[in-house]
Amino acid sequence: MDKLYWLDQIKLQDRAKVGDKAFYLSRIMQRGYPVVPGFVIGAEVLREFLETLNSSESLVADLPYSSLHLDVGNWRQLQQVAGRLRQEIIAATLPSSWMNKLFKAAREWESSYLILRPSLTVPNNNKQVGNISGLLESIFCHCDQETIAKALKQTWSQLFRARSLLYWQQAGINLQQVNLAILVQPVRNAIASGSINANTSAWEITATCGLEVAIANGEVQPDVYYIQPDTGKLLEKHLGNKILAYYVDEPASTDEWQALPDSVLIADDTALNTYLLPDNQQKQYALPKEHLPQVIDLASQLVGEFGKHFSVKWTILQENPVTKLYLTQVKSPQSAIPNVHIIKGLGAARGRVTATAYVVANSHFQPEKLPHGAILVARSIKPDWLPLLQQVKGIITEQGGLTSHAAILARELGIPAVVSATDVTALIQNGEKLILDGDRAEVYRIKADVALEEVQPRWGSAEALELNYLHSSMSSPTNSWESPDSSFASAKPLIATQLLLNLSQPNLIEQVQNLPVDGVGLLRSELMILNILAGEHPNSWLIDGRQAELLELWTEQIMQFARGFAPRPVFYRSLDWRSHELPSFPNQQQSSPKSVLGERGIFSYLLNPAVFELELNALATVQKAGYSNINLLLPFVRSVEEFTFCRHKVEQAGLTQQPQFQLWMMAEVPSVLFLLPEYVKAGVNGISIGTNDLTQLLLGVDREQQQLARVFNELQPAVMNAIAQLIEMSKNAGIPCAICGQAPVTYPEIIDHLVRWGITAISVEPEAVSRTYDAIARAEHRLILEAARRQLRG
Repeated sequence: MDKLYWLDQIKLQDRAKVGDKAFYLSRIMQRGYPVVPGFVIGAEVLREFLETLNSSESLVADLPYSSLHLDVGNWRQLQQVAGRLRQEIIAATLPSSWMNKLFKAAREWESSYLILRPSLTVPNNNKQVGNISGLLESIFCHCDQETIAKALKQTWSQLFRARSLLYWQQAGINLQQVNLAILVQPVRNAIASGSINANTSAWEITATCGLEVAIANGEVQPDVYYIQPDTGKLLEKHLGNKILAYYVDEPASTDEWQALPDSVLIADDTALNTYLLPDNQQKQYALPKEHLPQVIDLASQLVGEFGKHFSVKWTILQENPVTKLYLTQVKSPQSAIPNVHIIKGLGAARGRVTATAYVVANSHFQPEKLPHGAILVARSIKPDWLPLLQQVKGIITEQGGLTSHAAILARELGIPAVVSATDVTALIQNGEKLILDGDRAEVYRIKADVALEEVQPRWGSAEALELNYLHSSMSSPTNSWESPDSSFASAKPLIATQLLLNLSQPNLIEQVQNLPVDGVGLLRSELMILNILAGEHPNSWLIDGRQAELLELWTEQIMQFARGFAPRPVFYRSLDWRSHELPSFPNQQQSSPKSVLGERGIFSYLLNPAVFELELNALATVQKAGYSNINLLLPFVRSVEEFTFCRHKVEQAGLTQQPQFQLWMMAEVPSVLFLLPEYVKAGVNGISIGTNDLTQLLLGVDREQQQLARVFNELQPAVMNAIAQLIEMSKNAGIPCAICGQAPVTYPEIIDHLVRWGITAISVEPEAVSRTYDAIARAEHRLILEAARRQLRG
């Protein structure tokens, strides 16, 4: 626990660490509004704590990095895992240094009681995330170390209740993306508590006696006041049905009060008391007359901050000898800021950037008009546009999925991308100012005639807060892997599993070659070659008699990678275009544009071997230039006959004369599960599992279809079993087995399984190198510990 985040000191960049509830409350506090003081235990503390758990349960073994994709339909399994998790959390011991720091901070308030409020941030994706306030409750406790520790663990454990795990999965939220922080505040007796709910027609003020817990639990019907917004005049009021009230200490007089059993979450039996209100008090309004004008005045001030639509909670505390009105929670709907409109999609590449939009609403794209540094907005990204992506700041598309070429290249280039954003080309205008947030899968539109500074004063709403947060961190986009610190590799433990890169763009070599990787596991030729084809099909170059020119350019592209990573291996994957993705070639008979597969991989080589032969000549030329680190990876191999055809071509090109040369194939067509021994006999030196296509074909799901995104899941048992089988078959055959699909990046928890099963290499985009390295190190360390324990027991 490095530090606590005090409400009056929280900065914009702390939002993900402190959660939405604490962040919004902090912003309003720093604007001078009365807020109960407090500090936040950051979301990173929970992750540190979970790393200390020593679980043998496979689903929770790597908990801070696991999305826990359970079969929520299996209620028994769900309850067992949830119960096991919560039991381990409650039973664990918190470091004494943590508790000393927490207790010292809490004692500053000289309050005998505390409340721990969960404060969440969750990823925004294409699913509508509903109200999550009911998933996690606040917890009251005495201000002593033992009880604070118990309350802290109780609060954390709620994240793993069965209903919480069910909600995360049904909402399409990966558990490791949920940031749970805890806001700690002192609790004193309240005279009254309630809320202000504002809209254009009226302000609704609710109130009850004592703490607001009674309203939250639905145990009382609060008093209601309706206020005219423009004048602040009381229009009408209704007496509620208030039978009970909550206090932390006994109220001033308990002669006629009857204690009731506690009905809220508490960390001990005496932190919160429930009392039956006497008959005469039930017939009175909870909010004293002298305080109603204060609440109305507060509402009128908040209109200037939030606009006409907002919701806040308030309480009036007895601070002898005076009373004081405080805000305890801030909410605001999306409509509160008319100058900002949010479009949601799928986050395909991380990062945040602000720029103007360049919209391509049809197929008539004019590259020369694409401004440098714009955000490209299109229905889809065509392959011959890909070289242009190096001059844009971000990408937004209506179509395509997380494994589309545009998404892959955006991740490689380190620019943010949002895909599957419905009707985005119709909603966004050319030249419109946008904020693109790939982390939250959101696009923020700002009216052209409104300066960002004009929106900022209304920062109280969720949108304006986001706007300030995003804008403050986006003066220029940066790649997480740029300029690696020289101590990066030395500061990390050594790993035995090879870590490789997925690349396609030569201009990135200098930026990534010093990352702690063992080479290039996937050189995507179809994206690399677009840099030199000038929008033409390779066959067009051959027919026009420009074969020598194309060979020279192709060779130079490959040689840049061989040179940049020597002596580390580079696995060049030969062309793997779906036919409709190819640059136009009039004489080619193409599959239907809607075809998921087209003439993929080796099948296209059988139809037209000339281009494949040119690729092999380019590789042979690189070899002859003295580079022995180039290897060939064959894509989308459907049969042993297809592989044998390619092996003969490779031999004819002279590549196998180099002893270090290896001929691998992608393991992505399900037939490889049955034919791998035959492939090895035919000369395969190794395989690389392509989880994108393997998942697509095993589950019968087009990975580019937005409506099927939930079904495209690499954690599905059929896919995981296939990966395990391929690794086991490779070990039995004595050949290496790598994985180069998106699965280990999307679901880092599977890295533990991959290492345990015996994967030899994991290949990822540059931006994922650091966290993948850490995940591999943890998995290997866990295996070593388990082996040592078995030896000790033996």
